[in-house]
Amino acid sequence: MSVGKMTKLEDHLEGIINIFHQYSIRVGNFDTLSKGELKQLITKELPNTLKNTKDKGAIDDIFQELDHNKDGQVSFTEFLTLIGRVLETAHKEIHQE
Repeated sequence: MSVGKMTKLEDHLEGIINIFHQYSIRVGNFDTLSKGELKQLITKELPNTLKNTKDKGAIDDIFQELDHNKDGQVSFTEFLTLIGRVLETAHKEIHQE
């Protein structure tokens, strides 16, 4: 990603990309998440952040919301919607503490 030493923010951004690919590579298209891959990512990587991660209906709802073009897959761009929402919620919670 970078020629020199990465900043903390750059390192975290690369981490988000790496986590996405850690799950997207498992089934079908290597650069999109299937519903099962998204469920695994959410339940393993965001269990303290997203509530109801064990609820299949909640995961289905999240998948439908993220799959903007309705192709049955979540692209990295679509996945960024989830990351944005998670960050926004975390930001609000930090200010409430």
